[in-house]
Amino acid sequence: MTITIHRGIDQIGGCITEIRTARSKILIDLGHNLPKGNGPSEDRFDNARVIAQLCEGCDAVFYTHYHGDHVDLFRHVPERVDQYIGPLAKAVMRIRLEHLTHVPGEKERREADLTAVERFKTYEPARCIRVGKDIRITPYFVSHSAADAYMFLVEADGKRILHTGDFRQHGYLGKGLLPTLEKYIAPQGIDVLITEGTMLDRNEKKIVHENDLKRQAIELMKRYKNVFVLCSSTDMDRLATFHRANREMRNRPFVCDGYQQRILESFAGHAGVKSPLFKFDHKVYGSDERNEKLRKWMLDTGFTMLLRTGPKYRRWVDTLLPELNPDETLLIYSMFRGYILPTHEAYNPDLKAFVARFPHSEYVHTSGHATTDTLAAVCRTVPPHTAIIPIHRDKGSDFASLDIGDELRSKIVTASQTIDGIDFLVK
Repeated sequence: MTITIHRGIDQIGGCITEIRTARSKILIDLGHNLPKGNGPSEDRFDNARVIAQLCEGCDAVFYTHYHGDHVDLFRHVPERVDQYIGPLAKAVMRIRLEHLTHVPGEKERREADLTAVERFKTYEPARCIRVGKDIRITPYFVSHSAADAYMFLVEADGKRILHTGDFRQHGYLGKGLLPTLEKYIAPQGIDVLITEGTMLDRNEKKIVHENDLKRQAIELMKRYKNVFVLCSSTDMDRLATFHRANREMRNRPFVCDGYQQRILESFAGHAGVKSPLFKFDHKVYGSDERNEKLRKWMLDTGFTMLLRTGPKYRRWVDTLLPELNPDETLLIYSMFRGYILPTHEAYNPDLKAFVARFPHSEYVHTSGHATTDTLAAVCRTVPPHTAIIPIHRDKGSDFASLDIGDELRSKIVTASQTIDGIDFLVK
């Protein structure tokens, strides 16, 4: 067996992992490099020729979730290669691409992307899929800032490999992480653990739970009548946080555009049947500059309004802000802080300028990734016999700094080598 880390051993995002036997081959994630600031991201894999070469002899590509740094090279995969993702994740990708067909100059490209996504197959939690001649892969749900995210147990050549994807414990559904590992993975053990390490080099003072964010949001909505929210349009937990907080306010509309409404409806249709937290059925209204009745309601009672940074919302802000009392108006910024910090490599000056337009702003956010304590707990719960491969981490971050003991530290692989009959290739 050969495990190849094509990308991800020393960078966050753009992850590509290959697992190959003598008779079969799969890829896990085909992610695009994350952008730097507000400029385009360079990516040598972002062309059909390179991906076609990577997919030679490939039986299937499996995606852990729908974030672009894990899935966005899907468009280059040859039609003969099956691509798999979760059912809700596929629905979210479809909605996003349908929305992008309306962007000037994007229609033809996005329709081609939609055709590719429609060919995606879907998997179900804890249901094994046989791939090629001798690979078995079983997805297990994990909590992440993308809904419908999964880790994969891969079995082949008598070996068991756990690829965690991106995960966390401090989301609404994160409490199931360790019990899932204990029930389904630990009894038979694993040989190799491939795990994310996003938070290794981020010195967060405290990682708060989504429930804590909800309490913060409620207090802020009590203090401010008019609340704008800037957060990911596809983070189901975070959207539930602000939707639930708004329910605590008397008769305030929860306002978003048609694209966001479709996302919320999709979340409700999949996850809302399992938990009322994700029903999104309380006073949700589409933002329409022509809807004077909604506008009057917003001005009278206040509101919670989900923002995005495109031209439509800039126009809304242009027209609404002059009518609002600055002392009663707040922007909640609920995204990675690095985007608005001039010293950070991810700094986006356009986003910073947009945030600065609001009279008051508050940072209400928590990471979509596992804390160092959670990373260590996973290693201790399913200690691999052969190797730990940390990916999706900053260059220079030290996985060995985790509290996992000397024996597990000795199994960390960050360079090409052969151990116990497995060839590890790090590119």
